[in-house]
Amino acid sequence: MYQQFPKHKNDNMILKQKIADFTNKLQTQRYAYNTIKSYKNAITKFLLAFEKYDLKKVKEKNIENYIIYLIKTEKISASYQKQLLGSISKYFQLMLNKQLKVGHLHPKRGTFQLPKYLTKKEIIALLAVPKNIKHQCILKLLYGSGLRRSELINLQLTDIDSENMIIHIRNAKQNKDRTVMLPHKLLAELRQYYKAFKPKVFLFEGFYNKSYSASSIQKIVKNTAFKAGIKKKVTAHILRHSFATHLIESGTDIRYIQKMLGHNSIKTTQIYTHITDVSKSTIKSPLDEL
Repeated sequence: MYQQFPKHKNDNMILKQKIADFTNKLQTQRYAYNTIKSYKNAITKFLLAFEKYDLKKVKEKNIENYIIYLIKTEKISASYQKQLLGSISKYFQLMLNKQLKVGHLHPKRGTFQLPKYLTKKEIIALLAVPKNIKHQCILKLLYGSGLRRSELINLQLTDIDSENMIIHIRNAKQNKDRTVMLPHKLLAELRQYYKAFKPKVFLFEGFYNKSYSASSIQKIVKNTAFKAGIKKKVTAHILRHSFATHLIESGTDIRYIQKMLGHNSIKTTQIYTHITDVSKSTIKSPLDEL
């Protein structure tokens, strides 16, 4: 049975050490930065909740009660439930050498949602807003090359291959490398940006020559969308969705798009075809035939 206990300051050091040890294990196994970050956030929540328990004696039923508690009190989403269970299983496996049987606690049915995207008209309005060349290049790379936000902030100067008009994406999701297109329209602006800002290592740098932060990228996207008069909630990932959707609309082979996006399965890429199927269909509503 899961039960909350009051927390004490002297437990903080023990908790921090557990998380540090877990992080070291994940890094040794070469997990991606974002995966480690997700695992750390989720396992911290679990360890705080179970800090008064002897984890070696914790059973699957205790974890089930904990998940039920979170569903009832915090209304956690199905995706977060999966993430939390994944981190707990990984912690027990790496730190306690124990394989948990919690498959039955994973949500069986998730809600199916089509990816949100911007129309070409909205993209034109968005890209017309920034006067700052750095912001222009950030937005155009997110949309024009279909990059994830994490991939954008980790781009280094050496990853830009202007001779072959490609961008090298290194150690992306699941530690995979791939190449994506470098839009011809963007090359001159990137050179202009480089002359103005003179980055040292990363293509987009913040303070002390470190990579630009994820929050800064999102702030640029959000503020630009607001100024462009776009009513939708716009994120960096929606620009990636827009890239894929517009390629589908233009008739690009879906397997090429799959490689560009770095999807393992073609099924992940096929979700974008659902968006365009109805809008491009020649089938008429029976109402239009009256």
